[in-house]
Amino acid sequence: MFRVGAHVSISGSKTSSDPESPPGSGVENAVWRQLEVGGNCGQIFTHSPQVWQDPNIEDAEAEAFRARSDDAGVEPWVIHTSYLVNLCTPKEGLREKSTDAMQKEVDAADKLGIPYVNVHLGAHTGAGVDGGLENAAGVLDSLDVPDDVTILIESDAGSGTKLGGDFEHLATVLELTDEPLDVCLDTAHAFAAGYDLSTPQGVDDTLQELDDVVGLEHLKYVHLNDSKHECGTNKDEHAHIGDGHIGDDGFEAFLNHDAIEDVPLALETPTEDGRSYAWNIDHVRDLRNDA
Repeated sequence: MFRVGAHVSISGSKTSSDPESPPGSGVENAVWRQLEVGGNCGQIFTHSPQVWQDPNIEDAEAEAFRARSDDAGVEPWVIHTSYLVNLCTPKEGLREKSTDAMQKEVDAADKLGIPYVNVHLGAHTGAGVDGGLENAAGVLDSLDVPDDVTILIESDAGSGTKLGGDFEHLATVLELTDEPLDVCLDTAHAFAAGYDLSTPQGVDDTLQELDDVVGLEHLKYVHLNDSKHECGTNKDEHAHIGDGHIGDDGFEAFLNHDAIEDVPLALETPTEDGRSYAWNIDHVRDLRNDA
């Protein structure tokens, strides 16, 4: 089955117009929100991504989330870690906070029955590329990751000292760690980092390079976003699918590529111009031949 959804909020009380769906609370809200935009998989934060905070998910809340997800056929989910997490940092205090946050996220994923936790490598801030990648591997190896949870390293736009813009960075971390890791490809990030996804040939070349360097067997999720900026600018600003510099031609080739056939897609597109996730999900299905 073609799996496409969006990053949805877990906050607040239920406001769904569906009278058959009773109100939820906390993380359970993600399920009805996903259904309202037409998604059948998706991504959440367990708390505000701008602060250091524990997930604090109650047993009953987790059980309700699992049950509603199963009933609705919404899967697989992925947790996105806090933006404050920096695996590459040489700073001991930030490293300790990042390690603690990562451990709590993988534990929350296990509790919720979510198979993936997505994380950016972060910035090396002077440690250098090699030092930053070694720091990231060290943090990941220090974690006690539950058997049914996999950490996904996300591709980055590569601005400043942030790592992950080069597929080699992802491959190096996978090689350095004992933890069985996989990857999440963000289309806008990859485009900003210099991987041209705007043409069928560019899509072929990019996915072939990902296979050659990382291995497509490690591609478990895609963040599907267009880019407001040109290829190679290292600028991370998302656009509606087809409206940015990747465009419909690029996304049609990407969505129908054999390498993406069974990979779930989560949108992180903006809410602007009277359009939000529902419009983007419909447009993605229009571009996908078998959706």
